[in-house]
Amino acid sequence: MLDTLGSTGKLPASERRHGFTLMPLADAMMQLLIFFMLSSSLSTYSLIDLRTGPPLTSGSGTAPSLAALVADTGPDSSALWSIEPGFVIANGQRFGFDTLPLMVGALKQQEAPKVLLILRKGSSVQDLVVVLEALSAGGVADVQIVTGEAG
Repeated sequence: MLDTLGSTGKLPASERRHGFTLMPLADAMMQLLIFFMLSSSLSTYSLIDLRTGPPLTSGSGTAPSLAALVADTGPDSSALWSIEPGFVIANGQRFGFDTLPLMVGALKQQEAPKVLLILRKGSSVQDLVVVLEALSAGGVADVQIVTGEAG
């Protein structure tokens, strides 16, 4: 038999090559790709101008007017309407579909009215169509639609 280990019992030393492997670079690029894809899809929601409803005075006991609940004085703000089965929620107040013309009229007081419609679980396509028809009839053209789960 041949003694390949030699008399010392150790393998011969080989030259160590320091090469550049692409696998860790590909992993890092994939993680960056996923990060930027996720962050770019969420950035549109950060552009929404959210606002609270008008404050209620404790002494008066009267509810604010429909125009104060629906419209906002800021020209760059969007009205946030949540569509649920049979009604619309604007600034925390429920409105039936029969009040949609009044709501759209209050929105038209703004210079360039914008509406963000949030479709809640259980709302039907017909509910969306009713709201969109009312907005279209009132001349509100800047409408965005998103889906959301009721929490």
